[in-house]
Amino acid sequence: MNAATPTPAERAAELRDLILRLDAAYYERAEPLATDAEYDAAFRELQALEAAHPELATADSPTRRVGGKASGGFEPVTHAVPMLSIRTETEHGPAGALAFDARVRRELGLGDADPAVEYAAELKFDGLAINLRYERGLLVSAATRGDGSTGDNVLANIRTVRAIPARLAGAAPEVIEIRGEVYMRHDDFAALNQRQAAADAKTFVNPRNAAAGSLRQLDPAITAQRTLSFFAYGLGEVIGWTEPATHAGLLDAIAAFGLPVCADRAVASGGAELVAFYEGIANKRAELPFDIDGVVYKVNRLALQRDLGFVAREPRWAVAHKYPPQEQTTTVEGIEIQVGRTGALTPVARLAPVFVGGVTVTNATLHNEDEIRRKDVRVGDVVIVRRAGDVIPEIVGVLAERRTTELPQFVMPTECPICHSAAYRGDDEAVLRCTGGLVCPAQRKQALLHFAQRRALDIEGLGEKVVDQLVDAGIVRTPADLFNLGLLNLVALERMGEKSAQNLVDAIEKSKRTTLARFIFGLGIRQVGEQTAKDLARHFGALDKLIEAAEADDAEAKAQGVGLAGGAGVAGEGGAGPADAATDAAATEPDSATAGEPATTGDLFASAEPAAKPARRARVKAAQPFPRLSAVRDVGPVVAESIAHFFSEPHNRTAIELLRANGVSWDESAPGTGPAGTALAGKTFVLTGTLPTLTREDAKERIEAAGGKVSGSVSKKTSYVVAGAEAGSKLAKALELDVPVLDEDALLALLAAT
Repeated sequence: MNAATPTPAERAAELRDLILRLDAAYYERAEPLATDAEYDAAFRELQALEAAHPELATADSPTRRVGGKASGGFEPVTHAVPMLSIRTETEHGPAGALAFDARVRRELGLGDADPAVEYAAELKFDGLAINLRYERGLLVSAATRGDGSTGDNVLANIRTVRAIPARLAGAAPEVIEIRGEVYMRHDDFAALNQRQAAADAKTFVNPRNAAAGSLRQLDPAITAQRTLSFFAYGLGEVIGWTEPATHAGLLDAIAAFGLPVCADRAVASGGAELVAFYEGIANKRAELPFDIDGVVYKVNRLALQRDLGFVAREPRWAVAHKYPPQEQTTTVEGIEIQVGRTGALTPVARLAPVFVGGVTVTNATLHNEDEIRRKDVRVGDVVIVRRAGDVIPEIVGVLAERRTTELPQFVMPTECPICHSAAYRGDDEAVLRCTGGLVCPAQRKQALLHFAQRRALDIEGLGEKVVDQLVDAGIVRTPADLFNLGLLNLVALERMGEKSAQNLVDAIEKSKRTTLARFIFGLGIRQVGEQTAKDLARHFGALDKLIEAAEADDAEAKAQGVGLAGGAGVAGEGGAGPADAATDAAATEPDSATAGEPATTGDLFASAEPAAKPARRARVKAAQPFPRLSAVRDVGPVVAESIAHFFSEPHNRTAIELLRANGVSWDESAPGTGPAGTALAGKTFVLTGTLPTLTREDAKERIEAAGGKVSGSVSKKTSYVVAGAEAGSKLAKALELDVPVLDEDALLALLAAT
């Protein structure tokens, strides 16, 4: 044997010591030092060693007990019926359920011709097991699992859990012990961590840790401030009560006593139905408002449970069937910077590959510089990585106790790693941004996609793969270049046949004729969404009038020292946000001035040369900052500043003129006085059914261009309902409320009169 390889006795001693330390940290201090997957792996390895070498099975081995001991701060409680754990089925998939069914049938002596075994299937909650003892209907004790025989009496803390009644409903037995799980919902966990962070106190890694820590507070007042929940799933000691014949009936009876029982449970017949339950819960797992790490199968008939009995510390009639772990530990091998479509510089951890949440993870977002500092993530650290459902993997915590040497803190770069333009962090923003604009390929691609999207120029067929190829080949650098594309340019692209190329050429030609609002939105001005673009178009009527107002406001602002100078974008009100699901997972990009608008790209027409690092200029109060732009409906100073900065940049105006020169045009009208000066100002329309010639979007645009507003529901405040074929409940509601109803011809006549 290699000298570096421990003997079975040495390895068993190592594992016993490790498990005891992990148990002490988790059960006694509510400070998990490892993930469930790590703990389970160590436990299974020790079980295997003791099975292969029975002489190694010591009396104090963790395999002989459940784990933990009574904390010195609470009164110990001896369980009348031991709180045993159940076997874990480690096969992540249908085979695990089928293996359990086969094992049960074998233990019961059933053959292939015998009927299917009936099971109760329920969720495996990720919280803290509790035994609630009721005597003559009154709650008298609440004990943690502890070592399975003795736990802590946390009754004072349990009384703060509103889901747990102090008195049972109905006719209560002389004694009944209800067993279940105390847990914390996702929304309550998020709120708790927000409060902890605001108070500069310790935040929790996950809801289970938060629930355990809250329940073990020596001061119940602290527990009361943390919202805990509870689900019942079984019984302990029972005196003076006849139990139902099945586990499913038992859960119904517990619910009738007034205790919460999870509705996600089923009675399954045979292994195939267990598989269906397992897969069904897997599909909805990410939508559950609380954490689970698997499901539990129990033989449904209690008489059969008694026949099957127990082996060692586990019942033969039950098993926990786990899903792939959503949390694992791994090592940070490096931290790199990704550049998103708004120029946001997002740090991403490069990880030693680890299987978590059903996939092998090698990267995890670190969001932004503040998040790195808060979590103190360093290259070389052992970290906990979480991936739940389709959520981007993230580092939820650092195991600082495993940091054997002093590791240097990570420092964010001062320039973009893609184009080497200066990086800039605006006031009140959480992220650094590249100031390179279109000179930065990372921004250029997304800016072009924004320009071509349906709500902007609507260039059908110009998708992400095509834009990638056009930009990477240097064929397209600005939106104007799109209108110079020929058939040969497109046919040369990968997987672009002649027919597809011709369709794209036709779509580009068709897009040249647009509306002023769509064109403004397509420019990708930060802070300007679809509705604000419509308001600007309606207010000024002509693009040159908008540019004139923007230049005048910008000049006055500079003279007064208002705002921030330079850069590809202007600092927003609410910080930066998730512009790109994979790379810009920073905090929150402010919506445009109107609630509900999507965040837009950074300045689409930024300087063609790398920008120097923008200088900050102190904000000072002006009598009326950006007066011309702020006169537009819902355009405040922050949005006005962004618009003023964009149109005052010569390269942006040049890019607009290039688009005009390439045939892009839109209808313009004489500048108006804003929505209040239009004939439909203050009128609210509701569209329902299919109109003969107008699409829903066309009708909406025409109404809004005339100053009206389009709503999704009918009320007494609705001015008109526009109804087409197959109009439904909205038309009925309009007739009920005596709201005027228009067909398409009447709508067009009304618009023509404005």
